[in-house]
Amino acid sequence: MDFVWTIPGDFMTTDTLLTQGMAQDRMRQSVIGLALAILLIGSWLALHITTIFFWPFPWSEETRWLLPLAVLGLTWLYVAIFIVAHDCMHGTVTPSWPWLNPWIGRLCLFLYAAFSFDRMREAHRQHHQNPATEHDPDFDAREDDSFWFWYLKFFAEYFGFREFMIVFAVTGLYMAAGAPYQALLMFWMLPSMLSSLQLFVFGTYLPHRRLEEPYTDRHRTRSNDYPWIVSLLTCLHFGYHHEHHSTPGVPWWRLPQLHAQRRERRT
Repeated sequence: MDFVWTIPGDFMTTDTLLTQGMAQDRMRQSVIGLALAILLIGSWLALHITTIFFWPFPWSEETRWLLPLAVLGLTWLYVAIFIVAHDCMHGTVTPSWPWLNPWIGRLCLFLYAAFSFDRMREAHRQHHQNPATEHDPDFDAREDDSFWFWYLKFFAEYFGFREFMIVFAVTGLYMAAGAPYQALLMFWMLPSMLSSLQLFVFGTYLPHRRLEEPYTDRHRTRSNDYPWIVSLLTCLHFGYHHEHHSTPGVPWWRLPQLHAQRRERRT
């Protein structure tokens, strides 16, 4: 059974949330969620394979200007497949077919960096139960928390020896298949590292960092107020983080609507 999480002792199944009006149409959400997941995963695979295996190396002067665009595109798609995996942890990608959520999530996290979906889902459960506390695996609870120490803690929480060995083995297979190491560094390692930093900044650090003003409620998080397109490009609307914590049964593509409603209530 997939769960969406609010606070300790307050777990609610996706079915319950849907019947309470937090999603308009279960089947519609499942079809859209699956279509978006296929689109994002397929786009990542297509660009990943093309840049590593089919972009002639050495890169010519005529195509060299495309390099940063390819890196930026891959970075954003890395962020996208991670957000899809995150929604799979909440069972909100395909609520009509709950058995499909963990398999989509496992595929996304394996493509991202060979992460364990089950281990990360449990850590994410703890994050929702204890946001921005010493029991939150995504939070740096030290009083003198620094950006880079927090980021390294965030990264090391999930990327360990298992993940390193799998990535190392896949790297060997890629090179045996003829992939130049320059392409692996440019189009695989660099975008994955940049995406981890992007996810940390917009999905963890900015929403949960300590500020002079206190948190407003038990969710201990804040939302940005970016326009729709900026929100999409930075973290697939995951920066609307208070909306996610308060209504975790809503998928990423519906968060802008919740954010707009919240703004209307404040005015």
